[in-house]
Amino acid sequence: MMTSLRSNQDYDWLLPSGPDNPQLLHSDRTDRVLICPPSLGQGYRQEIPLRDDLTLVIIDYTFHQDVIADVVGAGDRIEFEFHLAGPHADYSLCIPCFGLRQLGLRRAGNRVFKVEVFFKRPTLVSYAQDFMERLSPLAHRAAHHILESIYRHQVGGTSPSTAGMIQRVFAAPAASPPAMPTTLTPPPSLEQILTDALYNESTVLGYATRSPLTPAMRQLLEQILSCSYQGAIRRHYLTQKALKLVDLRLNALLQPPFNEAEMYCITQAATLLRTQLTHPPSLAALARQVGTNRLTLTQGFHTLYGTTPFGYLRNCRLHQARRLLMVSELSVAEVAAAVGYTSRSRFATAFRQKVGLNPKAFQMQAWQT
Repeated sequence: MMTSLRSNQDYDWLLPSGPDNPQLLHSDRTDRVLICPPSLGQGYRQEIPLRDDLTLVIIDYTFHQDVIADVVGAGDRIEFEFHLAGPHADYSLCIPCFGLRQLGLRRAGNRVFKVEVFFKRPTLVSYAQDFMERLSPLAHRAAHHILESIYRHQVGGTSPSTAGMIQRVFAAPAASPPAMPTTLTPPPSLEQILTDALYNESTVLGYATRSPLTPAMRQLLEQILSCSYQGAIRRHYLTQKALKLVDLRLNALLQPPFNEAEMYCITQAATLLRTQLTHPPSLAALARQVGTNRLTLTQGFHTLYGTTPFGYLRNCRLHQARRLLMVSELSVAEVAAAVGYTSRSRFATAFRQKVGLNPKAFQMQAWQT
């Protein structure tokens, strides 16, 4: 059984609860607690306000059935997520939230357990800048180009600097920007805003925003989840732990797992695969082109991207296919061919394994408004 979930806000489908909910690990009367509707699953979302610009969130839920979530994300924050269970278990993510449409499948029986720290204005601007400044040159370029596209959509024109665009995109008033109609028309998705080439390039940023949890991060997460304080002392304690957790996440960006030469070989190989989806080189040819051997290249991909070179190629193909299914009028067979699959059935199998839906079902869902 599958349920389609549409929402104008990311969490307005949840039901209100209270700080006395027995599912919570700890609580205070100032917490905002929402629970999953029993018809969909079980679990909760607990917002702990720490400052006007800083919130800690604990999320723990499991759906009883597959849910197609077609929601509008928040548009006023930058989130640092630390996943303890679920599709991103043992990883941390950094997610700038621009208020765009998000479409995806949440699988039945797949527990999601994570801690989020999010910043709102005014400090979100400085944290967004810190994050971008710590990215590798390749990831920074991708982030800058994506930010330019969002800036043009929301504000219009261009800005001479990354910092200037961050200031305008995040610090603008919450009201609808000039480029967006003040009607009930839902906002676009990132797939609709970006060009084919730039959406392909966004893969670089996707991997850059994902980092393994370190022992120090896990220790802080355990301290956050087991907090026994109340009132102002609790708020101060959790504030310090949340800020330290984010500092560790940002510092991890400055500690690449390879030296400069090794990093260049691996990222150059990734670029070759990403830009040659339909006719990629073999592993041996790829290693020769970047001046290394197959074993070193495979080990490097596992460390940097969490998969093999072939797995990286498959992810890039399916990432691009997702966009084509959402914004083009190509048939499923044409999309498969456009991203390098010679067999429609193999494409459908790979897409279903990655996204959770058949390509046609995903396309039909994406075309609904």
